[in-house]
Amino acid sequence: MGLPKGFALVFKQKGRKRRVTGLYPNEKREKPARLHGRHVLNRYEDGMEKCIGCELCAGVCPAKCIYVRGADNPPDAPVSPGERYGFVYEINYLRCIHCDLCVEACPTEAITETKLFEFSFTNRDDAIYTKQELVVDDDGRAQRLPWEHWLGTEDDDTSAWMRATAPGGRADYEGKVGWSGELGFGVRNPEQGQSDAEVADDETVITPPTTSTAPPMYGKKRR
Repeated sequence: MGLPKGFALVFKQKGRKRRVTGLYPNEKREKPARLHGRHVLNRYEDGMEKCIGCELCAGVCPAKCIYVRGADNPPDAPVSPGERYGFVYEINYLRCIHCDLCVEACPTEAITETKLFEFSFTNRDDAIYTKQELVVDDDGRAQRLPWEHWLGTEDDDTSAWMRATAPGGRADYEGKVGWSGELGFGVRNPEQGQSDAEVADDETVITPPTTSTAPPMYGKKRR
């Protein structure tokens, strides 16, 4: 669009009825059950941390926003039940795309996501959440930080329960609990409302060709 067309567009808008922009946060929509928001690091019911410092979440992250460094548990005061624990855990929310792949990769259900998505930063350092900010408090709740807008219920159901019907949403996993209890919440209720008929309608069987001249497709190797 050149200058003449640009100015013409401006003059067309002149004299029209002024548009009214609604002010945020009026008329908020109800958050979906599986909304991906700010992460938390969970603890077992006895207070020990679930993270074992395996770094699988960092390895699977497509945005490379997670940094984990594990360390051996001190024999006299272990942090987690395993041999190692997450000594350093950082998430850069300037990079995070909330894909939830870290939650799926975690073998101990240590990292899950709350429904909180309303948070903003006045400096870049605040956007890098440390382990001290991510680990839940003694009530099993996410820590409320000054730049976050909590309404109080965003951490009632974190996304750990989404794997109740895993893998692939199979109906025979309905009603079965597949994770350990959490501090402050205990064992969460399994997911319901899925039937064999619904799964059968959604499943599509793809038969690969017997012969093909096309080269195999592989993902890009990460360095």
